[in-house]
Amino acid sequence: MLDPRLLRSFTAIVDAGSFTLAAERLNMTQSTISQQLARLEEAVGLALVDRAARPVEPTSAGERLLGYARRILALHEEAESALGDPAGTTSIRIGVPEDIVTSAMATVFADFARRHRKIRLDVIAGLSRDLTRRYRAGEFDVAIVKEAEAGPDCRATFPEAMAWFERADAPGEWPNPIPLVAFPQGGLYRETMFERIEHEQLRWYVAFSGSSLHNVLVAVEAGLGLSLLPRSAVAGYGVRQYAPFGMESAMAVSIYSWESAGAVSDLVQRMGAVLAARCGQPG
Repeated sequence: MLDPRLLRSFTAIVDAGSFTLAAERLNMTQSTISQQLARLEEAVGLALVDRAARPVEPTSAGERLLGYARRILALHEEAESALGDPAGTTSIRIGVPEDIVTSAMATVFADFARRHRKIRLDVIAGLSRDLTRRYRAGEFDVAIVKEAEAGPDCRATFPEAMAWFERADAPGEWPNPIPLVAFPQGGLYRETMFERIEHEQLRWYVAFSGSSLHNVLVAVEAGLGLSLLPRSAVAGYGVRQYAPFGMESAMAVSIYSWESAGAVSDLVQRMGAVLAARCGQPG
């Protein structure tokens, strides 16, 4: 590996055209800069400057090395500068359901990042039950989850209106068994869907399973089946509420945080304001 200190002495000698001037620019003695050039030449096995020339000039090998030396030194300075900048050195780990990461929530994240350059936001989307498990295990500092009932240690909770949806131009009655569009096993809405259909004494089958809200909505839009979804999430999709089933009980959208002060508390408060607006509640 080429020592940046030796490369700096080499480039200084070439730029100055003189050992004496180069030593002055680097605040070294002439003997020290001569020794450093000699060590570099020993390392590469080639003479790098013509000492007899006036001004001192690089040899053919020195010319070939010069461009690489400048690039190495530039990268070395860039790396030192990056490591000296505290931006992004502290992490806040956040777990959220996919549909919560809206433009409004992203704006909160962006504003927080501008005001707290030292902090990096690590946001992971997933299913609420998995997010809850991981939060309880200490994998997240902050978590937003959807649940049937808010836990006693939540920072805030808001009701999320739920309804059944079908394709916007669905022809009429659905067949029995009813095709359903669902999230994978473990998804909160999935079990509620099954319970409601069975309460209506109807038969059902899963016609499509999607791992993201977008995939589920696109499948409903295409007419693959019925699905239970948050009313706030369907804007922009070609779906309509399925009148025979009407509304379902609201889900709780809850925000949890281990810390209750400092920058994390400020972030949680701002995230809560976005959830309140989303669910039509006072901030």
